[in-house]
Amino acid sequence: SFVSLLHGTFRSHDDPSGEGTTIASVGLGDSFGLVRWGGPAPNEGVQLDVVGSIFAQFDLGAPSNDLINADYLIGLPLTFRRSGFSTRVRLYHQSSHLGDEFLLRSEDIERENLSFESVEILASQEIGPLRFYGGGERIFRREPDTLPDKLFHGGAEFRSGRARAIQLVAGVDLKTTEFYDWSPAVSGRVGLEFARRGLTDHPARLITLMLELYEGPSPYGQFFQDDISYVGVGLHFSLWSDRYLSVGSE
Repeated sequence: SFVSLLHGTFRSHDDPSGEGTTIASVGLGDSFGLVRWGGPAPNEGVQLDVVGSIFAQFDLGAPSNDLINADYLIGLPLTFRRSGFSTRVRLYHQSSHLGDEFLLRSEDIERENLSFESVEILASQEIGPLRFYGGGERIFRREPDTLPDKLFHGGAEFRSGRARAIQLVAGVDLKTTEFYDWSPAVSGRVGLEFARRGLTDHPARLITLMLELYEGPSPYGQFFQDDISYVGVGLHFSLWSDRYLSVGSE
């Protein structure tokens, strides 16, 4: 779960100069393990989960803090991990919707009936405090059909010391498709992570404060044909897991 305060500029084909505003971006999600086959060491093996999440953006520059866009995701990720190497194959569905108040701003605003299903494959390798990952996905049913059908994805992450109560975390994420003439979407984050461990075996609670930057095609579903750049700060909440910080765009 997270909440971010961002200053962003939207640029469309009709208005390349862009329009700036302050955005509150929030996300909420959870994962439930269905089946697990353990490996030779803790945190290794194969696991099938069901996951669900929602991402929403609010325009704080509007009088009523209008909901701009909401993306809903549900998926079935199958993950494998062994000796610092991990892979994930994920089948998922996404649908996106414009906020009612945003729609009422102008008769010229058009709502897309946007939804798709995709299969994603990512592989990663940990080397000390670093993790490198790469892969891609194929969208096999999409509406509208102007959505890209292939996407390539890669990046790197850094964590200064997972055994510490406070550590430095950072990462950069790249996504690119032929639809945008291979112009990459670049997401970067850097900040501090605080781990609060209880007196029992319950996983530690993590709170991460990060500086966030983004440049490229909009990650907000209804605005997939526009570009956006933003900078801001985000507060992220989660339970400890063996996964590294996720720095990918939504």
